[in-house]
Amino acid sequence: MSNKDISSSLKESRSFPPPAAFQSRAHIKSEEQYQQLWNYSVENPEKYWSEQAESLLTWFKKWDKTLEWDLPHAKWFSGGKINVSYNCLDRHLTPERRKKPAIIWEGEPGDSRTLTYEDLHKEVCQFANVLKSQGIKKGDRVTVYMPLVPELAIAILACTRIGATHCVIFGGFSSDAIADRNNNAESKMVLTADGGWRRGQVVELKKNVDEAMLKSKSVEKIIVYQRCKNTVTMKDGRDFWWHDLMAKVSADCPAEELDSEHPLFILYTSGSTGSPKGILHTTAGYLLGATITSKYVFDLKEDDVYWCTADIGWVTGHSYVVYGPLANGATTVMYEGAPNTPDWGRFWNIIEKYKVSIFYTAPTAIRAFAKAGEEWPNKHNLKTLRLLGSVGEPINPEAWMWYQNKIGGGNCPVVDTWWQTETGSIMISPLPGATATVPGSATRPFFGVQPAIVDKEGVPVEEGKGGFLIIKTPWPSMLRTIWGDDNRFKEQYWSQIKGCYFTGDGARRDEKGNYWILGRIDDVLNVSGHRLSTMEIESALVSDPAVAEAAVVGAPHDLKGESIHCFVTLKIGNAPTDDVRKRLIDVVVKHIGAFARPEAVRFTDSLPKTRSGKIMRRLLRDIAAGRESKGDTSTLEDFSVLAKLREDEN
Repeated sequence: MSNKDISSSLKESRSFPPPAAFQSRAHIKSEEQYQQLWNYSVENPEKYWSEQAESLLTWFKKWDKTLEWDLPHAKWFSGGKINVSYNCLDRHLTPERRKKPAIIWEGEPGDSRTLTYEDLHKEVCQFANVLKSQGIKKGDRVTVYMPLVPELAIAILACTRIGATHCVIFGGFSSDAIADRNNNAESKMVLTADGGWRRGQVVELKKNVDEAMLKSKSVEKIIVYQRCKNTVTMKDGRDFWWHDLMAKVSADCPAEELDSEHPLFILYTSGSTGSPKGILHTTAGYLLGATITSKYVFDLKEDDVYWCTADIGWVTGHSYVVYGPLANGATTVMYEGAPNTPDWGRFWNIIEKYKVSIFYTAPTAIRAFAKAGEEWPNKHNLKTLRLLGSVGEPINPEAWMWYQNKIGGGNCPVVDTWWQTETGSIMISPLPGATATVPGSATRPFFGVQPAIVDKEGVPVEEGKGGFLIIKTPWPSMLRTIWGDDNRFKEQYWSQIKGCYFTGDGARRDEKGNYWILGRIDDVLNVSGHRLSTMEIESALVSDPAVAEAAVVGAPHDLKGESIHCFVTLKIGNAPTDDVRKRLIDVVVKHIGAFARPEAVRFTDSLPKTRSGKIMRRLLRDIAAGRESKGDTSTLEDFSVLAKLREDEN
């Protein structure tokens, strides 16, 4: 960390109060109600979380102690007995909900399925018995490397039913990455599929697993779901077809009564280099965080059709495709493929077809939709939407406005959510019936969350100044450790600012109390002593009507320390001219200041991204610095983008 604060110069004056019709039906109906509840939650945290755990979750045995806090290790609801699968399924088998759709799924080729709570419960129980029949027991680790099909949700819910700890690996990872994660978790079994559909092509998942097995020491068995019917190799005694095993077991499998701190899942953070970093989440605290935030941030109602577009390979898919919605008895939509297959109308077609009312996606996707043009959403009836959400990175104000106007018709609140794999659930977000939303701001902390913005010494910075975002007190869904590396856990998250959780993000707080996330601290540039947020420079660039998307990185500079390099994708119909380049430089100077004048603006048709849609700025830093990229590129979706940038460089 640098001794300097992070400069923050982006200004945003637009504000949107909750629509009256939305507010009248909302769980939290006013700013005053939010503030009163938040004050109560931080002044009486153990009492507050105890009340929420009792009202929102179903327990086999109540806990003895709400919180045991031995910094940096937390135990929540000690002595309690609970099961995640039971909370997501069994308790919804009431006359009112058993026939309600739990999962509405659409495959990329156009096939679809709907599983009611009764259907999902039956399949989860069956697959839990499959796991037991193949020797999986409580405490074993199970790797899950599957396409976004209902069986992925069935697999992880079955693991939770018997107390196996699941490790979901995103389907874009390579065989080496799978092996590294198998070995780190000491997984006993891999659940996979023959393949999955992506942009009309079969991603050969089983083949990747076979290659990973050459280096995976602990894995004994592989269960394969038949999705694409592509040719795969099956090894006798090790590999089994999902459908063959399901045909041999009963649908009677009572949920295990598990300790509140039983390890629920290990999730390896994306794009890591060196040894894998497995974030460990446990049962009760994580489930409470996912459940309560789903209820209040998305204002879930019984008749909502909710769609989070994340892959379950990422934490957003864990918390807000599977566990949070199902614990609330909601209907959750899953879509297997790419957002532009067969064309850029696919998402809007799904919203229209299934009458989606809540839509939660990433800023990268929103900017891609804006680039593709408003004619795509204009072809579809999106009037069932009542709430929009954003997740994954800070959203620039112009993308926020496009989202609200073109997708929400100007009538839907936009909840811009900040949280992390490590936090387990949403930490800062508007509550749509209570909070005035501001383009680009995550606004207010969720109940029980006490953030602060500080300098390197841990001293709070002045209002409006940028600094390091920390969380001052423990919360139920927090990570418990890094699997197999507690020293790394302590060093990375708890040693930077004494006694506080260090998020690794920069932020500022404005005069109205709204939080602005400035992006990762390692995405902060040090230009002539000014620490500048790349997010703010990108937001300035995207405010220009010709710009669809921008990524900003630093390159070494003899005088300034770092210089600013901008990679810009223009909207269709705009030519990459020197006049446009000059105009964009002037836009940055106008929005932020002369000290932020870019050294270079490079135009590109596409930016290098992971399959989850995150821009791989590390690769752009290499290009800006004129060096070869040596780090892990296994999550890069389209290698031709990188090759084209290199070609243009020469």
